[in-house]
Amino acid sequence: MILFFISISVYVQAQKRVASLGVTGDTTDVQTKTSGGVALIGGGGDVPGAFQWMIKKSGGGNVVVIRASSNYLYNRTIDSLGKVASVETLLIDSRELANNPEVERVIRNAEMLFITGGDQSNYMNFWRGTKTADAINYLLNVKKVPVGGTSAGCAILTGLYYSGETGSATAAALKDPYDTLVTLYNNDLLHPPFLKHVISDQHYVARKRQGRHMAFMARIITDWKIYPKGIAPDERTAVCIDEKGQAQVYGEGKAYFLITKDPPEQCAPGKPVEWKANQQAVKVYELQGTPQGNGHFSVADFSVNKAKGGKWYFWWVENGHLKERLQ
Repeated sequence: MILFFISISVYVQAQKRVASLGVTGDTTDVQTKTSGGVALIGGGGDVPGAFQWMIKKSGGGNVVVIRASSNYLYNRTIDSLGKVASVETLLIDSRELANNPEVERVIRNAEMLFITGGDQSNYMNFWRGTKTADAINYLLNVKKVPVGGTSAGCAILTGLYYSGETGSATAAALKDPYDTLVTLYNNDLLHPPFLKHVISDQHYVARKRQGRHMAFMARIITDWKIYPKGIAPDERTAVCIDEKGQAQVYGEGKAYFLITKDPPEQCAPGKPVEWKANQQAVKVYELQGTPQGNGHFSVADFSVNKAKGGKWYFWWVENGHLKERLQ
């Protein structure tokens, strides 16, 4: 009976906390030794190895999960994969909540943060320019704790990002890279280390998103004169980047690292992308994930010579069609 009373007390306490959907454990602020890192997860299912990687970097402190829709809790999943002081899920679905000082305090006190899937345009519209965004950037760059995101959460964890606010773009974006579905933003939300000029994509092979990713990068070069890099995990796959910018791939599927160096020959409204560069427009490294983490890629500098465990490809675009070949 005593245990039952304690359980109910914790539940009631959680309900009184601003934006909280529920708490597992004791949310009393703790001080643990943390190390920074970013986990880019492709959605479509959990990647236990990526959560364990983040938990280890958290030093077993307080974990905060944030979302902008749904009431699904990751609390038990995360708590079951390693020893942590607490896990709390916050539903931050308005700019008012995103600017709430208590919400900001809870995020800043976290030793690990996880951003769920959903709709990244909600994250952009609700969180951009708010105390919530400031708190996440504090964790990434000052406190240096592990921050992960899956699907939509992964989409906003790079400096360059695709919002999806007008609907989901497909490979058809290569036929018209200025279609209204192609909505891109440049470093106005989160500022993760090493990822300023990186744009991610998710559900990569499962939803055949390689073509739209190429369209995004063609637009970025054309509009902003930035030669972007790309990171794209498939479903149930994670790219885990440590505090030195070194990455391994966890999970069941593959992840892709894209390097641009030549501009598209054609990237204009209403016209198909032409991006050949002698069939070497984009250099792509493919790494297979494993439960314990596989391979190596230096996200710090996207060095070709430091990549280990995968395969190199060249991708290019002819008349709006993606082509590829092994290097």
